Amino acid sequence: MKRIMGIDYGDARTGVAVSDLLCTLVGSTTVIHSRNRDKTIAEIVRMVESTEICEIVVGLPKNMDGSEGARAELCRSFAEALQEATGLPVHLWDERRTTVEAHNILSQHNYHGKKRKDTVDAVAASLILEGYLAFRGR
Repeated sequence: MKRIMGIDYGDARTGVAVSDLLCTLVGSTTVIHSRNRDKTIAEIVRMVESTEICEIVVGLPKNMDGSEGARAELCRSFAEALQEATGLPVHLWDERRTTVEAHNILSQHNYHGKKRKDTVDAVAASLILEGYLAFRGR
């Protein structure tokens, strides 16, 4: 069996979440610290190869009214480059409010300052992946 990877792409940090083998739950998370898109993609390719990923879902940041801005265009471009680099299907997933929700979850668990900054992207990636897995399960 293969896994699904969820990604919260960012300028300095990219959150990555990987499902369990049944593709029903988030199994693990990590953060890639890099401002270089090509290095981030190379690290994801390495993870895909070592973790037996069959598809990828990338968060698409939309405005609250559903429109897309410059950040969404960056994520679309990143997703296309990732699909080319991995040869896997890459889906875009509406990630509205995932970062806000991630911050709320971390606040509830007393994650503040640097500890929060280092964790929020992984939590956001897991929320993106959870949403996608729930959608797939329907």
